[in-house]
Amino acid sequence: MTDVLTDLIPLPRTVRPVTGAGCVLDADTEIEALPGTEDVAQWLRATIGAATGLPLPPYAAAENRVVLRLSPEAEWQLGPEGYRLVTECPGVLIEAGTGTGLFWGAQTLRQLLGPAAFRRAPVDGGRRKWPLPALRIEDTPRFAWRGMMLDVARHFMPKDGVLRYLDLLAAHKLNVLHLHLTDDQGWRIEIPRYPALTEVGGWRERTKLGHRASPLWDERPHGGFYTQDDLREIVAHAAARHITVVPEIDIPGHSQAAIAAYPELGNTDVLDTGALKVWDTWGVNPNVLAPTDRTLRFYEHVLEEVLALFPSPFVHIGGDECPKDQWRASPTARARIAELGLADEDALQSWFIRHFDRWLADRGRRLIGWDEILEGGGPAPGGDTTACGLAPGAAVSSWRGYAGGIAAARAGHDVVMCPEQQVYLDHRQHASPEEPVPIGYVRTLEDVYGFEPVPPELAGEDAARVLGTQANVWTEVMDSQQRVDYQVFPRLTALAEVAWSQLPPPAARDHHDFARRMTTHYARLDALGVDYRPPGGPHPWQKRPGVLGRPIDGAPPNV
Repeated sequence: MTDVLTDLIPLPRTVRPVTGAGCVLDADTEIEALPGTEDVAQWLRATIGAATGLPLPPYAAAENRVVLRLSPEAEWQLGPEGYRLVTECPGVLIEAGTGTGLFWGAQTLRQLLGPAAFRRAPVDGGRRKWPLPALRIEDTPRFAWRGMMLDVARHFMPKDGVLRYLDLLAAHKLNVLHLHLTDDQGWRIEIPRYPALTEVGGWRERTKLGHRASPLWDERPHGGFYTQDDLREIVAHAAARHITVVPEIDIPGHSQAAIAAYPELGNTDVLDTGALKVWDTWGVNPNVLAPTDRTLRFYEHVLEEVLALFPSPFVHIGGDECPKDQWRASPTARARIAELGLADEDALQSWFIRHFDRWLADRGRRLIGWDEILEGGGPAPGGDTTACGLAPGAAVSSWRGYAGGIAAARAGHDVVMCPEQQVYLDHRQHASPEEPVPIGYVRTLEDVYGFEPVPPELAGEDAARVLGTQANVWTEVMDSQQRVDYQVFPRLTALAEVAWSQLPPPAARDHHDFARRMTTHYARLDALGVDYRPPGGPHPWQKRPGVLGRPIDGAPPNV
């Protein structure tokens, strides 16, 4: 089998040459969109048609055509996201059980056409023939959750950048964008009921340059937010690409931007919350939400608007890195602990999270949170001591390592594996001092390709609790689209294959073959305009000399 047949990313389950001749897309090629496939036909015309210059009109009589077909048999054989792609003279067949599977098949067709098919307009002076090898591909993903968390709170990414990243996720068959919308450094979602959240909380006066120990500052104000129409557009753009947008509203820590906007949300009996501003540096912030009924009602109102914007079955409620010092000093917090019969402040945080867990469950949604939401215990909201713990539908993002995910799965909760030691893409890609703003452990393209979302400690039903995986993109030191591209790519490509493909155990994975296929994929990224890290190291304009990072030496722990 020649390389042109095997340079697909992510790697399909089966790729077989067929005995007939390949086919050619040209000016005579038509699209036969059978019932239920019209959206994919529209995407083919808008995307592949734009890149190739081919009109791809609706089917009239041509033998040379792209047939799009939904088939219950295909869904039974290949699952809800699987597809069958046959490229044999005189035309192309893409068959799937659902529109989602059909769309992933169309993405594979795009790859087979070559890197030029990833551009927005023709560049070859009017090339009219686009040959395809004679293949039969049958494919289906390993995991249902294949995602990327994008932090737009620390550094705001304008709407067009988010739409662009949705296109990049779709090109890699990733289907979840976890959008981190609020934090100490900014509030990015318009809530008309509480306009100060964006008027005040959406902007900070200046920004730390580099790691929090850096002496450097960017003295320009920074901020921005998405209007509700912006978010409706983002959600619709994602849905057309079969991507779910999971919103994150951080509670009860990482909340200084909200407290700066509405000081009554903070622990007013401990400090002058009216003096707080949107935070301008990085790290774990001591200013957390007060455990009052007023705070609960406020965030219920916020979440009512979030649910109206995001149809995702999951809503991420943060729940991580909540220091307890203010609660220990707060008479109000201590009174709440006594009233609820809780053991301590850790249990108070658990009560806080479980309040919103039940609130979301009552509205047909599922809470997902960072793995700290497993901690604390104590009685459930309302004092029902027989209903301790998270609701059965709650899920856990395991970020501090595998341990939280293992515990959650064994307790019957679904898990998204995203350990910081493996798939935090703000971590540096090489030990060279030329890496821009070096943070954390070295995580190379090969390292990410060797990541295994299901640890050996889980088997059977517990292993099946692992919904999938995502790469997390924290943007403290990513202050532009160029910097985000550099940190994300090419490593997100490796994560996409880990999440989609049926790979052998890490020690047996064919890193050489993946590197070979990446040679073609770099050309696709070039055509898409992605400012990725080159294999040989950063370009001169990608470096950030003098901006202090926080590199960690050695191999990351497997925890």
